[in-house]
Amino acid sequence: MSLFRINLYYKMINVSEIARKKIIDMMNEEGKDPSSSYVRVGVQSGGCSGLLYNLTFDNQQNEGDKIVEDNGIKIIIDKKSFLYIVGTTLDFSGGLNGKGLYFNNPNANRTCGCGESFSL
Repeated sequence: MSLFRINLYYKMINVSEIARKKIIDMMNEEGKDPSSSYVRVGVQSGGCSGLLYNLTFDNQQNEGDKIVEDNGIKIIIDKKSFLYIVGTTLDFSGGLNGKGLYFNNPNANRTCGCGESFSL
């Protein structure tokens, strides 16, 4: 793979500093090693706006998955979800009215009130 292609895929998803810290904490709580585990990000049909985000931890890459890395977090994106989330920032909001981990997707034309679903 050429250096250009690696750099092209490197910033497909951005991970904020606070999200990085929370992801590492969550991985540690679940007994996952942040240096060898991935955050699996996907999109599926559902929610009031049409599409829902999926976020889990995984240790294995499947055929067709893309692997990107930002801010020290390795992210796996399934082939079908990749174009829906290009340029998205994974962030964290805490506090009384916080959302926890959430996606700030510049491609979304509409999101629902809770921010859990979106449409393009």
